[in-house]
Amino acid sequence: MPEPVDSRVAVYIDFDNIIISRYAQVHPTFKRDQLRNFTDDPAMAARLADATVDIGAILDYASSFGTIVISRAYADWSLPVNAAYQRQLISRAVDLTQMFPTSATKNGADIRLAVDVVEDLFRLDTITHVVIVAGDSDYISLAQRAKRLDRYVVGIGVAGSVSSSLADACSEFASYDDLPGVEKPRKAAAARTAPVVEAKAAPVVEPVETIRTPTNLRSDRDKAAVLLKRALDLGEKDDDNWQHSSAVKQQMKRMDPKFNEKALEFSSFMEFVESRPKLVEVKKEGQARMLRLY
Repeated sequence: MPEPVDSRVAVYIDFDNIIISRYAQVHPTFKRDQLRNFTDDPAMAARLADATVDIGAILDYASSFGTIVISRAYADWSLPVNAAYQRQLISRAVDLTQMFPTSATKNGADIRLAVDVVEDLFRLDTITHVVIVAGDSDYISLAQRAKRLDRYVVGIGVAGSVSSSLADACSEFASYDDLPGVEKPRKAAAARTAPVVEAKAAPVVEPVETIRTPTNLRSDRDKAAVLLKRALDLGEKDDDNWQHSSAVKQQMKRMDPKFNEKALEFSSFMEFVESRPKLVEVKKEGQARMLRLY
């Protein structure tokens, strides 16, 4: 799992691929719906909401390998289905790379992404990990090339839409569905009969903001607890699932650099942890504190 804490991670997201793959996984109407032509059809908006991709879960997983120094998403951002994610991506400091369509079905993201990865690896020799978020077999050669350049290659793709050869070409491959924090998709039949609702953005762990009211304080503490759980899910554990509290806090800071227990009105990180006794078990080991999920 995670490599040394000084690892530097570059994340590249074929956004069309991951969005379309998730939609096809949830809805058998994928080919008929023509996502690229989506405008304001309420029924399709509801289906899109059911198949929302949690960008935060992807980036949090990537951060478990080290500090993210590059994060780019490739898509035609003029399309409404992609534009709906812009706020979520920008809030996580992801660079949006515009891809104009070269045909009715292709936008050339695979070629542009591959060129950028190779250029970055030659230009920045401090990058230790490359995370490719896609499932196309088009990226097999890229994964192999990055490995030959002595980088650890992590692939992330949606189950059912991933080339087995791509998964084999990576140093490690994770299914999007298995990432901590990702909700399991509803069955397609249930999604088709669900009432029409306005499309919503995926749930993400928002940065902790300045505390102003008791209601905001409770909300921010709850969000921080979600961050804590995800950090414990992702962290490197011993045989009994214990982790050093310092490593857990470091992982939380990697996922959300603005995390600060004092902004939540706790005097220390351990006071924050101990405020969630139903979530985390704590034990003393000399001067250290060890944590694990209940």
